[in-house]
This record gives sequence, C-alpha cells and structure tokens, in this order.
Amino acid sequence: MSRRDQIRMSDEEIASFLDQQRVMVCATNGQDGWPHLMPLWYVIRDGELWAWTYAKSQKVRNLERDPHATAQVEAGDAYEELRGVMIKAQAVIHRATDAVAELGAEIFRRYSQGEAAVGEDFLDSVRAQAAKRVGLQLVPQAVASWDHRKLQGVH
Repeated sequence: MSRRDQIRMSDEEIASFLDQQRVMVCATNGQDGWPHLMPLWYVIRDGELWAWTYAKSQKVRNLERDPHATAQVEAGDAYEELRGVMIKAQAVIHRATDAVAELGAEIFRRYSQGEAAVGEDFLDSVRAQAAKRVGLQLVPQAVASWDHRKLQGVH
C-alpha cells in the first residue's frame, strides 16, 4: 500500500473532520495570475462547503471571472498530527437576499453554538448584512485528504 493510500481519509472521516473544523482557506484565481487566498467560516450542506462574503470582495470578483476555487481545511502542528482536506470546486454565487440571509444565520448559529441565533434582533442584523453579501457554494470536483496520525509516528 502506498503512503498516499495509508493517510487518505474515508468519506466518513472527511465529513467528521470538516464538521469539527472552523476555518477553510479558499483560493481563487486573481486577474493578475496569482492565487488569492482568504480564510472563511463555512457550513456544510449536502456534503458541500458553503460560505458568505461581501459581494464586492476580491474573491467574488475573481469567481465571477473564473468559477474555479480550491478550499483547504487543515489541523495539526507537528508533522505526525497533520490532517486536512483539499477540495477543487466549481463555485456557484448565490445572490438572492433571502437565501443569503438564511445562509448567514446558519453560519452564525454554527459559530456561536446556536446561542446568538435566538432573538429577532439577531435575525434583523443578519438580514441587514445579507443585502451586501453573497452565498458561495463550492461544488466538489476533486477531493484530496490526509491524516498523518495514521502513520503512527513512522515517517
């Protein structure tokens, strides 16, 4: 068995890992040819990563021009702890304010363990932000994963 096969995560391990982590780094293709990398909070919907961001952001301008994106989520400090998932994706930009507001509320619930999502004031705040934002759906085209803990300290 190759070392690559040894460290690959199963679909269930990938889903669990993505659910546990908090930040993805999303790469888009800049107009100047350089990758543009930005951290984003995300939620998982039907196995896809979704995020929201300002409609006028550089990453959105890049995705309007070229919908290719790569997302990476990683964890670990020492080599033997490193694990992560890289997803090559086609980005779909969602602009309907109600849908963006719903996504924003879902993101806030995830990152506040649901506590900030209890009152009407909270929903009003999310709706106000949604008018300036878009939803980003990352539709996977290819997935790579690694979990160096599976090597049990053997490099």
